[in-house]
This record gives sequence, C-alpha cells and structure tokens, in this order.
Amino acid sequence: MVEPGAQLAALVALGGVDEAVRAAAVAELDRKTKPRGSLGRLEELAAQVAAIRGTVRPDPLVPAIVVAAADHGVAAEGVSAYPQEVTAQMVANFASGGAAVCVLARAVGAELVVVDAGVATPFDHPAVRSLRLGPGTANAVEGPAMTRDQAIGAILAGALLAAELTARGVTAVGLGEMGIGNTTSAAAVSAALLGCRPADVCGPGTGLDREGVARKAEVVARMLERNGPDARDPLGVLAAVGGFELGVLVGVALGAAARRGVVVLDGFITGAAALVALALAPALRGYVVASHRSAEPGHRLVLEALELAPLLELELRLGEGSGAALALPIVAAARDLLVDMATFGGAGVTDTGR
Repeated sequence: MVEPGAQLAALVALGGVDEAVRAAAVAELDRKTKPRGSLGRLEELAAQVAAIRGTVRPDPLVPAIVVAAADHGVAAEGVSAYPQEVTAQMVANFASGGAAVCVLARAVGAELVVVDAGVATPFDHPAVRSLRLGPGTANAVEGPAMTRDQAIGAILAGALLAAELTARGVTAVGLGEMGIGNTTSAAAVSAALLGCRPADVCGPGTGLDREGVARKAEVVARMLERNGPDARDPLGVLAAVGGFELGVLVGVALGAAARRGVVVLDGFITGAAALVALALAPALRGYVVASHRSAEPGHRLVLEALELAPLLELELRLGEGSGAALALPIVAAARDLLVDMATFGGAGVTDTGR
C-alpha cells in the first residue's frame, strides 16, 4: 500500500493547464461573429476552460458542488453568533434539501454532494457522505487543531472524492462548506499564509457585532501565538489552525484539477482552502475560478493572493457554496460561446479584423 505521504506528494505534483490550447482558444474566439474582445471576461473564462480541459472544443461542463461540513474546537471561545449544534442542524437541512445551496444547486442543475468531514455529532443519512476525521477539531487556542496525519488524511479523502466525481463525468466542481467557527479557522489560516494581521482577515461571519469581531481577531492572534504556524509549511498551517472541512476541500480542489476539472471557489473559507492548496501545488492557480467576492474583509486579501478576479459582486457572506452555484452557469456559458458560436467565415459575416 502506498503511504499517505507518498500519496500526497503525487497529488501535489500537479501539471499546469495547456497554454497552447489557451492560445488556440483565444484565436478561435477572435474568429467568432463579434468585435474582438467584446465578450470581455467571458472570453478569458472560455479560454481558461479550454486550457483546463485540454481542447478548444471541450464537451459541455457537468457540474457538482461539494459542501464539506465540520465543527471547530475554537467555537468554545465565543467566536460565532450561533451555537455549535447548528453545524449538525444545517447538515440535516442540506440532507432534506432545504438550505440555500440546495435550492441553487437544483436551479443550475448541479449535483450536490454533502460531506461530513468531522461534525461533532455524526449524522447518518444516505444524502450525507461520511469522511469523518474526528468529532470536530481541537481548540487551536490551546494547541494544534489536528495532527499532521489528520491533515493529510483530510486532503487525501477529498482527493478521492474528486476522483470519484470526475470518473463519473463531473468536469466542474464548486466548493462549499459549513461549520460554526470556520471563519475563525479560515482567518487564522489566511493570516498565517499571507503574513497579515488577524484584524485584517476577521469579519462578522455569521453576524457578529463590532465587539464580536474584535474578540474573534484576539482569538485568532492567540491561535497563531500558541501554534506558531510557518507559511513555508502549508500542511503544518492547516494542521495547526485549520479545520477538517478545509482539508477535505484542499483535496477536492487538487483532485479535480489533477483530472482536468474546473474548480469554482465560493467565498472566504473556500478561498482559505485554496491558499493551502496553491501553496502545496502552485500549478493549481490555472484551474481555479473565483465565483464572487464576499462581504468578509479577508476575502479580498485572499483573492489578491490567489491572483483571481471574482465573477460576481453580490455582497454574499452565507457560504455553503452559494456563490459557486451561481457562477457555475457563467462558466458553462463561456464554454458554450467558444464551441457553439458561429465564426465570421461560417456565418458569411464580414470580418473587419477589429
């Protein structure tokens, strides 16, 4: 059996997207019946999809949204406006189809995959995939949130799920999450990897007031002081102050990209997962699309570090994969324009070269 460390090494040895195909897609878009560049960022997105899929004529995208849920020991520090039991309650809501992401996934025709990555109270339901790493992380104010082996296990579990999805035809994966306390965990991961102040990446999360946000920033500072995570060791950062759901989403992103899948981020928390994934495998950047920029202040810094511009500005801060669900049809439409739109020659329309 291959050791987990070797499996992780193979996973992060990710090749880049096909730049020759990207260039060919740009040339093909210039032959379409429109002024050059008139479809703006849709043209960039179409060329990116082609580069990811490795062909100028990619098949229609098949979307899925992975929502990973887990609890966080740091919730004991009063960093959320909601009690920890809400995590399990929301997993039940996902399973019954009543959450916002359930509605949006149905609206855009995306498969919804709900994952228990480590909810404090296990939820046994056929609509919930168990990839449990434990009953929530430890309180990172008092020591590491998880062991290094658990961090590796979370990533490999996510990668295996991505392999399963892509094997049955999924080609675009949206990332989503749920977990009381996870904006605190994401803030700690972001501060560690970006080298910024906790106050710069801490926001209201589930609805904290100004005093609550200040308390969250103080807790993040304590997490970082207690564990001393090193930005040069992204796996260590994940283990020290991250969450089980973040680890699973790191693996989903890497696993999907390894099979030429488009990876669509949601908000701040999935952005923090992408920071870890990108630090492990820099080539991942070419496979990732940012769906939106959330109202969380840290999300802007994360997107700047990822060198990604969001497709949408809707002041969302729900999480769950809601922004990713809304962006998936835009990504699919960009692909459709590249493949289905007529060329000047084919339509008999005069091309002025402009």
